[in-house]
Amino acid sequence: MNKHMRQVSGYRQKYRKEIALSRIHAPGPHDFIFVLDSLKPGFNIGKIFRTGNAFGVSEIHLINIGMFDPNPSKGTVKHTKTRSFDTFDSNYRWLVENGFSIYVFDMRGGNTLGSTVFPRKSAFVFGHEEYGFSFNPNEFPEVQTVSIKQFGVVESLNVSVAASLAGFEYLRQHELKGQ
Repeated sequence: MNKHMRQVSGYRQKYRKEIALSRIHAPGPHDFIFVLDSLKPGFNIGKIFRTGNAFGVSEIHLINIGMFDPNPSKGTVKHTKTRSFDTFDSNYRWLVENGFSIYVFDMRGGNTLGSTVFPRKSAFVFGHEEYGFSFNPNEFPEVQTVSIKQFGVVESLNVSVAASLAGFEYLRQHELKGQ
């Protein structure tokens, strides 16, 4: 077995172990959820787990995401509650039934981060880095769009950076006031 095959086998074993533990882990202390919609199975997923865990995310929902390398998470996958969904529609129904307000992060408009007031139970949806969302947000009446103002020449931020900003803004509004 060559070096690459051994690495993939090692990632697969680690992924299976850590994702199984994440399914039974208690939710984090804060009432916000990161929803990862069909993201590439590269390093961004692990980085978002690390951020979510650092900020005390309640859960991370994975939509149409198979095996990914858990190493960039630095061990936080197993310590962060996860749920998997095959489609956004099934995740959307779960979020609505459980009283969450849903926000998609999209550079094409909507309210801006910093001017949007997030309710205590908020879900932040992040789409594929290249192709966007697996669904049309306009077809889901509870979904609101949030953008992050940018002033340089880049067209978008890295998805893990956007998740970090969303998590921090949520905490700023709910947990960091007066500190």
